[in-house]
Amino acid sequence: MLAGDGERFFAIEAKSSAGDPIYLDGEEVEALLFFARNFGAKPRIGVRFDREDWYFFHPGDDTVHVTDGGNYRVKKETALSDGTDMAELTGHSERVTLDEVGDAGHDQATLDILNAVASGDLGVEDAAEML
Repeated sequence: MLAGDGERFFAIEAKSSAGDPIYLDGEEVEALLFFARNFGAKPRIGVRFDREDWYFFHPGDDTVHVTDGGNYRVKKETALSDGTDMAELTGHSERVTLDEVGDAGHDQATLDILNAVASGDLGVEDAAEML
């Protein structure tokens, strides 16, 4: 599949499955890379598991496992935790991890209030007013 918005173009090999994991033949991925290169598109593997959204990966991502036989495998757990969703792929959102939020750097007063709530020394309502 070839998709784009006039500025960015993606060549996507899409697979869906009720089972886990999803496998792609190495030949399918090689054809995807060839197609993407010829059309100036970014290659992506798109996977969808039952009752889940679509998630996308570059074929060279470390999260896409290449088997000893040269095939590609994406587990549901990997798709949900590391995949790029449609909103992020199309530039309508950006993934932020908990580690990144933790590194945002709260001031010491805020951390003191949160620690007081965690230890039970301060009630939630009182902390909300202080923040």
